[in-house]
Amino acid sequence: MKEFFAHETAVLDEGCQIGEKTKIWHFCHVMPEAVIGRNCVLGQNVMVANRVIIGDNVKIQNNVSIYEGVICEDDVFLGPSMVFTNVINPRAFIERKQEFRQTLVRQGASIGANATIVCGHTIGRYALIGAGAVVTHDVPDYALITGTPGRQTGWVSEYGCRLTFDADGIATCSKSGQKYLLKNNEAKRIE
Repeated sequence: MKEFFAHETAVLDEGCQIGEKTKIWHFCHVMPEAVIGRNCVLGQNVMVANRVIIGDNVKIQNNVSIYEGVICEDDVFLGPSMVFTNVINPRAFIERKQEFRQTLVRQGASIGANATIVCGHTIGRYALIGAGAVVTHDVPDYALITGTPGRQTGWVSEYGCRLTFDADGIATCSKSGQKYLLKNNEAKRIE
């Protein structure tokens, strides 16, 4: 008995692992060595390649391809038509599979619609990548990245609200009341 839902048009290759309560919608393709956690949602036309690892509670919107080398931790959001790469200098006539670079999307990070993540980088915990941004470097925890090329333009809370730090480096999320500390250009949640 299947513990997940897959639309009849989805292609699930033998050997893929899919967690309970996950929903896989129209025209998705999950390759044989892919691992998808519990309670995930794969929107229409999502491709998950071999050796990709998707954590629990990940939401993947329509038209996203997740190539080999990508790891998404729990609670990640991948916006519509965002793009991952896995080779720095692809050529159709040169085989470069041995050059795949790992991309790690840490817990709670969100990547906006049509953003591009160049391979070989880490997107920090609860970071927010704005729609259309092009990420070409590692992104710190709680960072807000916008533009092309992507630049840090602020900090966000776990709720995704913009943080304004006072002279002591303290900020409070306007939605949750959670407090954050900014020290040495690193943000972290404090109790």
